[in-house]
Amino acid sequence: MSVFNMNPTPSPDRQHPLTPSRILHPRMKDTLEEANLMMSVGINTNILLVCGPTGVGKTELGKLLVRQAHAKAPTSPETEHGTVPAIFIEAPASGERDFSWREFYTRINHAVEGDIELPRTAIGIDPSRNCVIRPATPQSSRLVALRTAAERALRHRGTRFVVVDEAAHLIQQSRHSQLENQLNTLKSLSNECGVQWILLGSYDLFQLVRLSGQLARRSHVLHFSRYHASNPADVVAFRACLKELAGDMSALREIDVLKYAEVFMENTLGCIGILATVLIRLNHLVGTHGWSVDTLRRALLTEEQVTQITEEIIEGEPRIRSGIERHLTLPSKPRQIRKIA
Repeated sequence: MSVFNMNPTPSPDRQHPLTPSRILHPRMKDTLEEANLMMSVGINTNILLVCGPTGVGKTELGKLLVRQAHAKAPTSPETEHGTVPAIFIEAPASGERDFSWREFYTRINHAVEGDIELPRTAIGIDPSRNCVIRPATPQSSRLVALRTAAERALRHRGTRFVVVDEAAHLIQQSRHSQLENQLNTLKSLSNECGVQWILLGSYDLFQLVRLSGQLARRSHVLHFSRYHASNPADVVAFRACLKELAGDMSALREIDVLKYAEVFMENTLGCIGILATVLIRLNHLVGTHGWSVDTLRRALLTEEQVTQITEEIIEGEPRIRSGIERHLTLPSKPRQIRKIA
């Protein structure tokens, strides 16, 4: 099983610097290819939901999608500083009672416009002073202005898709009766600006497609799954990831980490993001205190942490697996065409 090193290119999105993925492992590669395929089918798929357990690598997947979009974008003297083909933002957890669309639109404007030295396309900007004008208007009017600014910025910069990390905040900060309105707002923005939304989140995010038939038709769900210890191919892929990640860490290069591959897989539940976090912690501990089994034990997740993540996986995996199954019933014999006399 091969593991591919990443050589990322700098992203034009200066407000959200994209840290590179350490490796493009098979599960990441498969999910990335499917995401690109679904985005290429056009705007009929307004919303792409990428669901998976915590620590599986969804954030890095989203950043990689944006990085690839910038790398593939055509450049010319007229467009290289003006086009922003994709952006990466995090859904706000503002502490307010309801989801803050004001903060959400502000983050979009900030990500699209950034610090580039060009006239601002958003309304409410004074070009002479290069600052935001904040008129004393009702909150509702300011929200409309922020949305209008976001729409204009996305259209003007040619943005094709927006990756929203921690998209579960849409659910957690919204009353159940508001959830359909939240998704309808995103669908409306998609129709107005010609952008697609890629929502990254845990298994809770999957319930959004069940809000209405219209949303279900306009959405597509991707399951970014973990590696399973019961699957021999997954075990091989996980071991390759473990070896590659540890090989990039100075204190772990001389340690036979594969000897403990089963321990790592059980403790991280086959999630590469969690594995990377554990190895970073282990690298620091080994560099400070030296290698020992006790040092390894200190770097691992606690039993309480593993139990909590396991419970979320046990509840989420069967639900999303059944939700994305597709059945095909083929006719048993060719259909007879009746001739009309």
